[in-house]
Amino acid sequence: MMDTELHKLFLDQLQDVYDAEQRIVEALPKKIDAAQDDELKQGLQHHLEETKNHVSRLEQVFESIDASPKRNTCQATKGLIAEAEELLSDFKGTPAGDAAIICAAQKIEHYEIATYGSLCSWAEQMGHDKAKQLLGETLEEEKKADETLNTAALKSANKKAEASHT
Repeated sequence: MMDTELHKLFLDQLQDVYDAEQRIVEALPKKIDAAQDDELKQGLQHHLEETKNHVSRLEQVFESIDASPKRNTCQATKGLIAEAEELLSDFKGTPAGDAAIICAAQKIEHYEIATYGSLCSWAEQMGHDKAKQLLGETLEEEKKADETLNTAALKSANKKAEASHT
């Protein structure tokens, strides 16, 4: 089972998301510092702690399939973080700043949700029960983070951005 093409793909994407999570841990503090809304700041801080846990949970996934944790450069997350930095640069300190942070963060969340969803399916297909359980926990946390961001956008960030004029 460990020499199938599906297992190779599974391992490749585990390495990819392992890199992505570590990049996110490095990038989130800038978003937290730039956020103006206290609830948004707290939500991002909470997700930073969750993301650190995602890294260690992925290490458990690697261990559960007898593989060493290894990073494979995640070009998608690298690009999404670069785009987020551009948005922060363009809108930091403006009424649209929090909406820009939320937009950038949701793009990353959606990428992670897609990745973890595939990984869960593949783990189940291959009978990697422990990996599926661990990946499923992270998938649920990513979905909740996306919902939290969406609530923050609808509750205040989008309204503040709309109410301001240039």
